[in-house]
Amino acid sequence: MKISGKTRVCGLIGDPVEHSLSPSIQNAAFDHLGLDYVYAVFPVTRNNLKRAIAGMRSLGLHGLNVTMPHKTEVARYLDELDETAKNVGSVNTILNSNGSLIGYTTDGIGALRALRHGGADPSGKKIVLLGAGGASRSLSFTLVRAAKEFVILNRTSGKAERLARDITTLLGDSAKVAAGRLTDENLEKELTDADILVNATSVGMHPNEQKTPVDRKLLRLGLVVFDLVYEPLETRLLREAAEIGAKTVNGLSMLVHQGAASFEIWTGVKAPIEVMMKAATRELAETKQ
Repeated sequence: MKISGKTRVCGLIGDPVEHSLSPSIQNAAFDHLGLDYVYAVFPVTRNNLKRAIAGMRSLGLHGLNVTMPHKTEVARYLDELDETAKNVGSVNTILNSNGSLIGYTTDGIGALRALRHGGADPSGKKIVLLGAGGASRSLSFTLVRAAKEFVILNRTSGKAERLARDITTLLGDSAKVAAGRLTDENLEKELTDADILVNATSVGMHPNEQKTPVDRKLLRLGLVVFDLVYEPLETRLLREAAEIGAKTVNGLSMLVHQGAASFEIWTGVKAPIEVMMKAATRELAETKQ
């Protein structure tokens, strides 16, 4: 990779960011297409966020990804938000367009593309979403537009109900959103006729790989199981779903697809998905060695 005075710089801000897969994913794509871009990580604490965005302006950085804990607060320091970011109240991608900083969220389109890439188009389907935190909110506003029925289950029902109300306020009653408490009883009821199950909780994430948010007996053939966790790559939930013959989609696919959407915002060029996926898989494997 050759870096010159004309190279456009993109990167990731957050805290922590040291173990991010994004540099490998994005730089592999830039290199594959011969684009004069480079991607780096910039650790930024909460106290330094405003100064970091001012630095983006003054240094002329072309684009940034934004991760925790800044995805909500960063919107305060931008010039413009696209419609989805404004509705969700979260930003994970910034484009410096001739000095104007525009915020986007690619989480929802990343989830949608990951499902479709995995052979599970959510259009006209019943989707059951586990969790009502930031990740759930970011993808809900996109997936609900495709779904026939959308059910949000969370350990505290109030949070799920608030998210459902926000979706209904924006999209109207046609959205067909329901909410409830995440219990085995409610899971059994909702999964009986569900088409897609999405786990947007941290249950099953390293170092708690032995845990699962859904009892194996509630899984069935014909259900698509999508787990946003990507470390481990195959969670207990995905492993048990695969063992009974259910279709599975892992969290690495969403990470790559949301990164691909950011790539396209910055470059205006279609992202090389398979190149990015291979880079992500390779980097994840190397971090475990």
